[in-house]
Amino acid sequence: MSTMTDEEIRQGLQQNRGLPYGAARNAQAESLTAAAEASGDPALFRQALITQIDAYEYSAERTRMVVPFARLLQEYDRDPTAFEGGHAHALFWRFKWVAGRIVESPEIPIETVTRWLDDMERRYRIAGYSERAVRQSEFYLAHATGDRERAERAIARWRAADRDAMSDCRACETHTQGWFWADRGEDAKAIEVWEPVLGGDQTCMEEPHRVLARSLLPLVRLGRADEARSHHLRGYRLARGKESLLRSIGEHIEFCALTGNEARGLEILSEHAVHLGPLADVDSQMEFFGGALVLLHRLNRLGHGADLSVRYEGTPRTVDELYGILRGQALAIAARFDARNGSSRVSDELRERIGREPLLDVLPLGVRSAGLPRAVPVTPARAAAPARPETPGAGLDELVERARTARDSGYPGTDALWAEVAARISALPAPEVDPLVTADVADHQALAAARAGAKEAPQLLADVRDRYRALGRAERVALTELRLATAAAQSGEEPGRVRELLAAALRAAEALDPAEPVRTRRIALAELTSMRVESYLRTVEATRAQDHDHGHDHGHGDEHGREVLVAGLEEFVAAYGPDLADLAAEAEETLGRLALSAGDTDRALPLLASAAARVVEADRPWEAVDPLVLRAGVLMSLERPEEAEEAARSALEHAAELVDAEQQGVVRITLADVLLRRGSAAEAAGHALTAAHWFDQADLAADGGAQARLLLARAYAGEGRTADAAEVLQSTLPDLLQHGEGQAVSARDFLGNLLREMRDARGAAEQFLLAAELVQGWEDPRPQAGFAQAAADCLSDAGLAGEAVAAYERALELRRLTGDAVVSEARILRSLAWLGLRKGVTDATTAAARTRMDEAAGVLEAALAQDPEDPELRSELAQTWHQLAQVVDRRVSAEFPDEYDEDDEDDDEDGKGEGDGREGRDGSGTSPARSALGAAGIEALRLEQIGLWERAAALYAALGTAYLPERFQCLNGAAWTDRELGRPAAGAARISALIEEVGALPEGTAPEWLLPQAQRVVTHLTD
Repeated sequence: MSTMTDEEIRQGLQQNRGLPYGAARNAQAESLTAAAEASGDPALFRQALITQIDAYEYSAERTRMVVPFARLLQEYDRDPTAFEGGHAHALFWRFKWVAGRIVESPEIPIETVTRWLDDMERRYRIAGYSERAVRQSEFYLAHATGDRERAERAIARWRAADRDAMSDCRACETHTQGWFWADRGEDAKAIEVWEPVLGGDQTCMEEPHRVLARSLLPLVRLGRADEARSHHLRGYRLARGKESLLRSIGEHIEFCALTGNEARGLEILSEHAVHLGPLADVDSQMEFFGGALVLLHRLNRLGHGADLSVRYEGTPRTVDELYGILRGQALAIAARFDARNGSSRVSDELRERIGREPLLDVLPLGVRSAGLPRAVPVTPARAAAPARPETPGAGLDELVERARTARDSGYPGTDALWAEVAARISALPAPEVDPLVTADVADHQALAAARAGAKEAPQLLADVRDRYRALGRAERVALTELRLATAAAQSGEEPGRVRELLAAALRAAEALDPAEPVRTRRIALAELTSMRVESYLRTVEATRAQDHDHGHDHGHGDEHGREVLVAGLEEFVAAYGPDLADLAAEAEETLGRLALSAGDTDRALPLLASAAARVVEADRPWEAVDPLVLRAGVLMSLERPEEAEEAARSALEHAAELVDAEQQGVVRITLADVLLRRGSAAEAAGHALTAAHWFDQADLAADGGAQARLLLARAYAGEGRTADAAEVLQSTLPDLLQHGEGQAVSARDFLGNLLREMRDARGAAEQFLLAAELVQGWEDPRPQAGFAQAAADCLSDAGLAGEAVAAYERALELRRLTGDAVVSEARILRSLAWLGLRKGVTDATTAAARTRMDEAAGVLEAALAQDPEDPELRSELAQTWHQLAQVVDRRVSAEFPDEYDEDDEDDDEDGKGEGDGREGRDGSGTSPARSALGAAGIEALRLEQIGLWERAAALYAALGTAYLPERFQCLNGAAWTDRELGRPAAGAARISALIEEVGALPEGTAPEWLLPQAQRVVTHLTD
């Protein structure tokens, strides 16, 4: 027998309704039901059964609600009169839950399900309810058994039936009706039906969560990838961690698997690994596992079968191991449904789902995901024919010619061409390969090693030089000599040795036959390289000399070196500009960068523009990207956004053939930044998203990728896509925290504001508190004060009064250190006043709140003594008097508890609801003679209220018509207090005077609502 008292059971039931949905809540509900049954109190038992059913409904055990509902139905049949009013409604409302859920249990025969549905229809008819909910449940049965004709009839009758008290909420109905069309392959129709939910017009506890997930693949199939991306970001954030939405979690995982986001899908699966075991709701288990299996199948195809995936029942499993486990369990569940239904449909559909092919190669999502390790893809049995010709030498001459042309023109795709050449000749016998081709391949490989700073690069280059020399290719020898000199400088060789190599390279170029077409280019390139390297060598020597002289300043020498380099580059441009545009452009770009380092933007901008123009004219547009990107950044710093956008767009246009992922990322993040600053948030988001993708491809997700995602989040926020922005920002926050203290503070502040806008008060408070910790050591205390105050506001909104008080006290201490934040100080004091009243409205708490309000007024009055006409200070003082009047009103209201509406509570510094909602207060409740204050005390407080509201209203009046709403609120409060004092005519006169004044103002001066509301107040006061 239970040892719980009835009161303890009731308290337990109340507590249970506040617990998170899940196994713990379900277990407690079951225990309380047993205790309630043992108590012998039928009403308490009914209440416990309803609580247990509700707990199951939003958990992974929802199919278990059938048993407690059957017992509740028995109670109803035993004594229908006990189910009065709301109790009867509660029973019938949950009947449709059971009728919809019972079909999801494969052990329950179809005949039993049908009897439940028939019973529901009979009972609803007797109770006078529409057949709408019945036909909805019939649709679930028809869909589960694959009876398409019955499903179509049911949904038609469902739509035709009247909505009534038993109808599902509109959002849930819309979800199911759109799913009907999606299940038939009518993607466009499904999205059309779902629009009210997707657009936010219809919402409920689980919507739009489910519709956002359901819409993912239909949107991708329709080519609306941008919407699918947004629905994933927003929808997964809503569904994450909710076990009643495991079906939706599976759909998000499947979406990732089929759009090239396998790493993201694996992260989501890992986050929900706790649900990979057997579930009571086997239908949800099968659907969740189905989405996971699509991902695991895809990972196997990509060659990740042996990689560790996620933990299963506490043990790490490889992709293939987990695939085998989940596939076996999911198909076993499907087989149970098929056995009950008498078909193979469920198993067939599950197998088809698991084997689905990707819909897109890659759809960048914007969120940061850990990359998958490199793997060798598994070739499907139906692999396409090999791309390479069966004879390695077929077309080799043409391929080599293309590679040489690309090399000589500086084309970005050269690497891929030479890689293909290398692969072709490796398959040929050595005697069949032209030695010059072999030398060219070795040359390209040596150059790649030099660019990567490989230790073996000098030796590889020397070998290439000797090969070319042996083949009589003097023009290639001269170029390789120059590369040897550059490699020596990069590897830190002594300046003297580097200069020797540079001189040798120049001699080799000059020694070329005058008839050699590239002789002038080789000489020019040697001269340009020598100038650049010589500047670097001078810097190295100057640094060594400074170290030797113990820090003696050699700045004058550096300046001389710069002047020499600038003069040499200018001569180079003059000499070679007409014939060698690309090399002249390199020199001009270098001159532009030197001008920027000296702070001379006026000189730099035309040089960068000229460099870009030269290479475009020379048919090498990809080389214009760097100077244009740099130019765009400079123009933005000079607040010339139109020109900056023009440069950035031009850079993007010329980047079309670039193959370097980092360069592609830089171009797009530059344009995105310019566009966002110009207010084009939507277009900026597109470029920032692509930039993040390119940085990820370049293995720079934590660097350029983090900055691109930060920009993407800001663009989403600018579009009003707050949830998308928060999801992107949170995914890259760990990276941003490594980018310096300033970046970390800014990122946490941004995220805190996003979360606050989404009404995640706890999450926002956490970010503001962490930001406050970061700036704790800063010399200026104002940033810490601001974050502490923001955190306190959020903690207050979250109902964490104690924590909010502590944060406000800290913010107040910091504000007072600077003495220049009077308004913030006053607002903190007002907030502390209201927080004190949350403990209860007593003489003590009211006195404490008065003290805080008086202190706020004193701070503002002291500041006004220095600047009497400051409008912000004056409005804040009026607001303080206004809120002090409300504090007093709260104390009076405590004497009339039957009249005080907790929903009207106003406990923040902004004074929400100031003076509104007082029409029902007439002082006729508790007798003043029996109150703690007594009639005289109450009258004194009411007179004080009126005086405070009059002072506030007068100050608002002096501030002008912009403060008419605040002034009305004060006069409204005073007018109703007049009525409470037995003088309604005086109150009506206050409002009537305002009506007359506002009526004389030019049209549009006052808000449209003000006069009608004021007139209603006068009517109520004089009734």
